[in-house]
Amino acid sequence: MANLPTRTSPHPGRRLALGDALAIVLFAVIGLASHREALSLGGVVRNALPILVVWFLVAPFLRTYSAPSWRNLLYTWAIAVSAGVWLRFMVLGHPFGIGFFVFWVIALAFTLILLLAWRLLARALLRRRA
Repeated sequence: MANLPTRTSPHPGRRLALGDALAIVLFAVIGLASHREALSLGGVVRNALPILVVWFLVAPFLRTYSAPSWRNLLYTWAIAVSAGVWLRFMVLGHPFGIGFFVFWVIALAFTLILLLAWRLLARALLRRRA
């Protein structure tokens, strides 16, 4: 029983999931700001939700949170961001031309930077606590 998570020490996977989701939302916010679009809930949802949906669909299968590792994170990132960008273009009815590939590459690069920064920060904080 001593190994069960308590309210004061939740399973680390929950914190990682929350941080990953916030990193993806931050990507959407930065994207809106960089294009001088109004920062709105609708804009953030439109840009972040497709990636988040795929992320949390594949994460259990890749054990992203039940067995956190850099490899599991990278697999989840590659699949979820790629499929999420595709889903976003499908839902919005955008054509799959050069714009798709440019956005895909930018999304891969910037989400990776944000996710790695968050995970490195989380790792440092966990080590500091120990």
